[in-house]
Formats: sequence, C-alpha cells, structure tokens
Amino acid sequence: MPFCLINYRFFVKLNNRTLLCPIRHARFSSLTVQSRSTISSEPSMASNPVRVAAAQMTSINDLAANFATCSRLVKEAVAEGAKFVCFPESFSFIADKDGESVNIAEPLDGPIMQQYCSLARESGIWLSLGGFQERGSDDAHLRNTHVIIDDSGSIRSSYSKIHLFDVDVPGGRVYKESSFTEPGKDIVAVDSPAGRLGLSVCYDLRFPELYQQLRFQHEAQILLVPSAFTKITGQAHWEILLRARAIETQCYVIAAAQAGKHNDKRESYGDTLIIDPWGTVVGRLPDRISTGIAVADIDFSLIDSVRAKIPIAKQRKPIEFWKSESL
Repeated sequence: MPFCLINYRFFVKLNNRTLLCPIRHARFSSLTVQSRSTISSEPSMASNPVRVAAAQMTSINDLAANFATCSRLVKEAVAEGAKFVCFPESFSFIADKDGESVNIAEPLDGPIMQQYCSLARESGIWLSLGGFQERGSDDAHLRNTHVIIDDSGSIRSSYSKIHLFDVDVPGGRVYKESSFTEPGKDIVAVDSPAGRLGLSVCYDLRFPELYQQLRFQHEAQILLVPSAFTKITGQAHWEILLRARAIETQCYVIAAAQAGKHNDKRESYGDTLIIDPWGTVVGRLPDRISTGIAVADIDFSLIDSVRAKIPIAKQRKPIEFWKSESL
C-alpha cells in the first residue's frame, strides 16, 4: 500500500503564529503531529485529548544555564497548549569531571528542585523531570530520580532508576553508573491530566518486565522514558526499543532525550519521540540533535480502541503459568 500524508497535519510555530505547512518545505525546531486512528473505522468515543510536549536539550555542568534552557522550553510548550512537558535524564546537570554529579546532589526539597517547582507553578503546567541527582544515603552516592511536579508546584511522585548503566559500549567507552548511584527498588505510577503515568529512566528501557508491570499491575496509559542514550546505542536500538514498549503494552510512550555533545567525553544520541499505542511515531523533532520540543495529543479513545481490538490484558498468561510450564 503506498504511503500517503493525507492523514497527517503538520504545524510549525513561526514568529508566534501556528502555520499549516507541507512537510517537504518545513524547517523548524518544534513539531506537532496529529494522526487519525487506522485501527478502527468506528467513530471515536467522546473524550478530550490532552496535549503534551517532550523536550530535547544538551545539558552541561552549569545548573543555571540548564535551568534557563528548561524555562525557555516550558514557555514554548505552554504557547503550544501543552498541559504536561517532559524533560530528559540529567536535565539539570551533566558532569564534566568524575564526582561532580555526587557533589551537586541534593534532596528533593533542596533549592535546585524548588526552582523547578516554582517554574511549574508559575507556568501552570505539569513537569516530568527525568533523572535528577538526588542525594543518596551516603556522601559517595546519589539516586537517579525521575520527579513529577504538578501545576501548583507540588511534587506528586518520584521514581529512582532501578537498572543502572554498567556497560562496555561496543566501540565506545565503559560506563559504571553503579559506582556512584544507588539503584531504586519501587515501581511507580501516578495519575496526571495526561493520563496514568508509568515512570522509568533511560537504561530501564531494555528491561520489558518493568513496563509490563506498569501496564498490567499499575494500569499505566503513558510510559515515560527520559533518557541520555549514547550515540552508538541510540543509533542501533533507540527507536525500535521505544516502539516495542508502546506496542507490547498498548501505551503511549514519551521519550525526552539528551542530544549532542555535552563535553569532550560525552555525547548523546537525541531523537526525542512520542509514540502512540499502535506503535506509530506521532511526535518528533526534525533535527535529531537540536534543542526544542516535540508536541502531540494524547487520545484516550485510541488507547481504548487498541486495547479492545487486541485484548492482550485478558489473554496474557500469569507468571505462575510460566513457572509451572518451565522445563
């Protein structure tokens, strides 16, 4: 079947005006994609879609500079009508030298996070802050913590990254996140205006059990995957893993990404994505390493439609089945 753009509308924000634009002529830093469901010909059930934004940035070892970038991107998201904006892992700080991240780590009620609480309150928007350097249980460790802040500036929930990035990247460098980071132990989901959120961070993406738990035990509708994927692993696996998580859980996936060179030693892949429960990319920055936002509408009727047409929640086997059937 030939591909056709008739079911897609592309919008460009230019000089504070929103313009309908053919994709072949578009050059822009923020993209909204709205798609009709191809799953069902039935009319959509009455529902109110919620606009969300996923931010892409290149954080450095400067708290003030990163906060300024986040503030600007929040203003862009608000101008686009978003009720919820997601930031990538290490949004507030990426170290240039060993030990810097631990040194700047603070509790969630410290001044760094309170700045972001004020930003949410003053902007009237919910924030997903993926991968904050929360102070650990001793001076040598931190927690890589995903924080959800509501539009009144209150912290609604937090999740500490469970799977730590201890990897010898093929053709790249060796990473040992566990040398300075304490792993989390709890699975976290929380309600929001954009639906029920399932929280994760970056390397968690490679462990589908977490997302199965978030969907089938904690009733998530949106999976959040704030990340700072390496360039090598991102080229190989980023999009395919995200789309797989969306398809197998029948959830929206919002993956806000770090992008580009942070310093002489570290570079992130970028490619911020919003994916619907059918596995279709519905939000994406045209430039993989630019700073900007991708915007899309969360369609709750689409979630219901996909789950009704392919009822895996009813058909999946309980864990006891696999234990009893194992050889």
